[in-house]
Amino acid sequence: MEMAQEQALDLVEIAPNADPPVCKIMDYGKFLYEKNKKERDARKKQHQTQLKEIRFRPRTDTHDFEFKAKHAREFLMDGHKVRAYVQFRGRDIIYKEQGMLILARLVDALKEVSKLDQEPRMEGRRMTAILTPLKPK
Repeated sequence: MEMAQEQALDLVEIAPNADPPVCKIMDYGKFLYEKNKKERDARKKQHQTQLKEIRFRPRTDTHDFEFKAKHAREFLMDGHKVRAYVQFRGRDIIYKEQGMLILARLVDALKEVSKLDQEPRMEGRRMTAILTPLKPK
């Protein structure tokens, strides 16, 4: 501590659990700043998963389905979750079985890159299913 006072610096404990504890003579403010900077950089490099949405209608055609399934595949490959839903408007609500078929077809088309997180279920005028990406091997 005397050496630190002579140099007008602080005695900073680096590894308190070591035997004997490791200390360093340095500016404590600079030490905290660099420590916080390393933590910020580590947080920036973490991947934030988002929930992407893909919308279908009960009578979505095959080309439109394949186009949207391709986008869902790209989202899943990027590590995002995908919420696929079939929107029923007006009298479309009588075609619930077609909505179930569309979502089942989507799950089947994406089974090599995703797993079903939430089974298809009705939420108001929407039938929703959530897919999560498989862990990279």
